[in-house]
Amino acid sequence: MSKQPDDYMTLAFAAAAKVSSTSPNPRVGCVLVRDGEIVGIGLHERPGEHHAEVNALLAAGERARGATAYVSLEPCCHFGRTPPCTQALIAAGVAEVVYAMPDPNPLVAGKGVQALREAGIRVSGPLLEAQARLLNRGFIKRMEQGLPFVRCKLAMSLDGRTAMASGESQWITGPAARADVQRLRAESCAVLTGVNTVLHDDPALNVRVDAQGVAAAPATLRQPRRVILDSTLRTPATASLFQLPGEVLVFTASADAARLAVPGVEVRPLAADAAGRVDLRAAMQLLAQDFQCNEVLLEAGPTLSGAMVQAGLVDEVILYIGAKFLGSDAMPLLRLSGLQHMADQIALDIIDVTAIDADLRVTARLRSH
Repeated sequence: MSKQPDDYMTLAFAAAAKVSSTSPNPRVGCVLVRDGEIVGIGLHERPGEHHAEVNALLAAGERARGATAYVSLEPCCHFGRTPPCTQALIAAGVAEVVYAMPDPNPLVAGKGVQALREAGIRVSGPLLEAQARLLNRGFIKRMEQGLPFVRCKLAMSLDGRTAMASGESQWITGPAARADVQRLRAESCAVLTGVNTVLHDDPALNVRVDAQGVAAAPATLRQPRRVILDSTLRTPATASLFQLPGEVLVFTASADAARLAVPGVEVRPLAADAAGRVDLRAAMQLLAQDFQCNEVLLEAGPTLSGAMVQAGLVDEVILYIGAKFLGSDAMPLLRLSGLQHMADQIALDIIDVTAIDADLRVTARLRSH
């Protein structure tokens, strides 16, 4: 049975999804088809390198002339680190372009489609737009709202506890669930935590390879930027995450940024909220606008995680559940203040429940998003 446009676009999505992160760019895949035959498949692998359309054209060579290009995002039409993809498609003699969704980047936003049509190329779309938006939730939110897409990673026992009363928490879940967290980090532009987690757990927050040498993400991965919210600059200069390669940011409400002077670590003073803590929305806006973060993974304790949820800054919760009880004296999953009545509840929609060895992973969206 011959393939339909939906099938080719699905292949473009699959190509785009092979890369864990292309931040600050979107994930994009392209499939070139001529006379019912796939003549080229391309994807965008990393910023500064060829976009998906150009890689597909290179794979197709002369067979691109007269072909139909199925692209998971409207082709770009502006000069950035690379020339416009519309220019490459026109020069290659492509007959038709089918795109999955408009590009939310104001530099493109319909202009790519217009440039192709003005060159005499047939253009149709959007096609399978809902699936296309899932590929680039962070890029879309950053372009449309000036905020990153935030996933809150949590781990708890079956009775909803995250650590013993003493603070002991290793390990609630097993090795497979912890390896899955490495995948989440690899897909993120930044991993965000609070100073209390740094003081208590001294985490590394980087993407690691497991003991068997199996990569949790592609070998070409870029380490996510690590971000600490530290209102009064209590983070010690000896913290483990300062000793590892990669960018580290500290957001503070303190006016004395020089108190934390660590080579290679950037300390950014931000506005304080009414309680004197770092303004959470201002921190997220800064990550999106100044640092071009599409997706942020929140790995923090119950206080910061709860505050981010109540501030409406968390889009998705990834909850790992270990099959054990920790008891009523143990620490809660989130600290959510002011919820006195059922009407105050914070509702979620469960998107997925998956068994990971002996543990469960629950994915849920905040209903307000």
